[in-house]
Amino acid sequence: MRTIELRDVSANAPHLRELVGELDAYLDTLYPPEEVFRVDLDAPTSEQVSFVVAYADGVAVGCGAIKPLHLDSVELKRFYVRPAYRNVGLAKKILDYLEAAALARGCKILKLEAGLPQVAAMKFYAKNGYYEIERFGEYADCPSSVCMEKILR
Repeated sequence: MRTIELRDVSANAPHLRELVGELDAYLDTLYPPEEVFRVDLDAPTSEQVSFVVAYADGVAVGCGAIKPLHLDSVELKRFYVRPAYRNVGLAKKILDYLEAAALARGCKILKLEAGLPQVAAMKFYAKNGYYEIERFGEYADCPSSVCMEKILR
């Protein structure tokens, strides 16, 4: 992997849709359908979500998004790196990019939801300053959901 490029994309970008499809297929192996919280990329509200795709040597290899929650907070959504590109710092680059985008919007808090079966993801978030909080929003009644947040600086 020589060149990493992060590009802001729209919800209808083909590479984004491909990566989100892979993420959803993976989550479907871990959770029952009612515990997979998808993002409707065709919904009018998707225009409020900021999406990014990571490219390694021109190949789409990861993605993520931030979705507005409140005036001072956003939620991390659809965060995914293809397995062949994990453990090389790519996820950290995407996360840093999205945290900077949240700060640029004037947001001070980034929240997220993951689940107990996602052990590597939970460790990654904790390593990057996220701590567990009470389940919020659509995750409040989901027993496998673990919600986390980070105060951005």
